Parts: sequence; structure tokens; C-alpha cells
Amino acid sequence: MTSLAKPQVPGQVKHYLQFSDLNREEYDYLLKRSAWLKAKFKSYETWHPLHDRTLAMIFEKHSTRTRLSFEAGIHQLGGHAVYLNTRDTQLGRGEPVEDAAQVISRMTDIIMIRTFGQEIIERFAANSRVPVINGLTNEFHPCQVLADIFTFVEARGPIQGKTVAWVGDANNMAYTWLQAAECLDFQLRFSAPEGYQLDTSRLTAKSAKYLAICSDPKEACKGADLVTTDVWTSMGYEDENTLRMNAFQDWMVDEELMSLAKPDALFMHCLPAHRGEEVSAGVIDGPQSIVWEEAENRLHVQKALMEYLLCGRLD
Repeated sequence: MTSLAKPQVPGQVKHYLQFSDLNREEYDYLLKRSAWLKAKFKSYETWHPLHDRTLAMIFEKHSTRTRLSFEAGIHQLGGHAVYLNTRDTQLGRGEPVEDAAQVISRMTDIIMIRTFGQEIIERFAANSRVPVINGLTNEFHPCQVLADIFTFVEARGPIQGKTVAWVGDANNMAYTWLQAAECLDFQLRFSAPEGYQLDTSRLTAKSAKYLAICSDPKEACKGADLVTTDVWTSMGYEDENTLRMNAFQDWMVDEELMSLAKPDALFMHCLPAHRGEEVSAGVIDGPQSIVWEEAENRLHVQKALMEYLLCGRLD
């Protein structure tokens, strides 16, 4: 089979570094395409538009779902993956990000990076000849939120006009949810303890229309269509763990909080989860939880994303 990937033109390459890099029309396409690719997968139908294409996966942070979903995904599209850990490469010995981007992008067709600062992936993309995908940075986690939205759409239909309650830290997931709300026209209610609020310098004039900041998590969850959270201590903030455990005690998503949301509200968590901390076992293992579908859907949306970045629209 011949690959459907189009030749990449340096300087005109499309990257996916944060949720706002794509528009609503593109997301409408990706959501439909994800459903199509998922149906193919469930029916064991072969689809190899990326035959003989290579994905480089660069990891500076630990991973389970990101590595598995990207590696399996490129294989299912007919390509293959190369795993690179910064501890075992010249990047871990001080090679400039710009130099690494020049070399790696000349030997592969698409690159996924899971690293710390957003500026690292921005510098890499600026020097790459092929598409670069953000597999997670301290600032954003667009692939996860794309999977979350696809999961919601699968279960409840369009997310436009709905209300999403974020209960927890102002981390990369929270900021990505805000970008998604602005792009896809839904409301985000954010609730975190004092000292862990959103950085106002990262908010835009557009944010006010889609964001409500709630000092009480009960207020955030009341009447919500979706309640979602994350661990209280993200990677890179382990030294703050004791302080965070104390500060977030009243921000556990438990049965009481979920009872305030709509009767058919869903619960999501990007995983890994700590039962008894940010979420009770009764919620994450309960009937409103859709976390396992959410985790699986990383595979399907990332397949759609890689296909789109390399092939364009195929509908």
C-alpha cells in the first residue's frame, strides 16, 4: 500500500502544540474522523494511510497512556514508532533543542514530545521540518482534552452549550480545558483553593465569556454536565506534595459533589488517579465514571490527529 501522507513543506508545517492551534471546523472533522477510525479498530479492519511512515516519540517525563496510545496508534495506521528518552540521547547531554529538531525531523515523518516547559516544544517545532505534537507539557495537555471531548460527544452528543466543572489545581489540564471552551463554545467552571488559582496573565479577553471561577467546588458542580479533575500534585511539583494535600482536602470529587451535578452528568479523570485524594473510589468506580473509555479514546483521537497532520482531510 502507498502512504497517503503528503510531502511536508518546511515553513508551512502544521503543528499541534496547544488546543488553540486548531479551529472549530478542524475539531468537528477530527471528532468525526476519530469515530470512523474507532469503528475500523473495533471491526478489525485494516487502514494504513501512514504506510512506512515513522513517528519519533521523545520522552522527558514518565508515561503510560501517552506512549502506548501513540505507539499502538501509528502501528495501526501502517507506520512505526521510535522511542527516544532524553536520558539516553544527546538531548540529555546538553544538545541544543534546535539542533535535535533539525536532525530528528530529517529522519522521521512526525514527532511527539512529552516534556516540561512549553517553550521547549515551541523551540523544537520552530526548527522541525515535520509536524510536532504536544504529548504533555507543564502548560498544556491538548491530546488528553481532545480525547475527553470525544468521549463526552460519544456518550452525550455535542459539547457546545454544556457546562464542565473543573475541580482541582490550575494545571496544564485546566488551561487546556479553558482553550477548548473558547474554541468549542461551552462553559468551564473552575474551582481550586486559595493559592492555586488560574494565573490571570494567561487569561485572554475572550476567557471571561467562557470561564466562571468558583471559590466553592459545590458551586462549580451544581448543574454541571461533566465533572473532571486531576491529581493534586502533578509531575515536577512533588516537593509541594504535603502542602497540596492539606490545601486541597475539601476539593475531593466525592458522591456529595457528584450529586449536585445533573443526574446524567459524567465524571472524567486523565489518570493516574489517587482514590481517597482528588476523587473517591465511589465516584471513579461508580456508574457516572467514564474514565476507562476516556483513556481508550486517546488512541483513536491521536490516530485521527496524526492522519490529519500528515494527510490532510480524507473524508
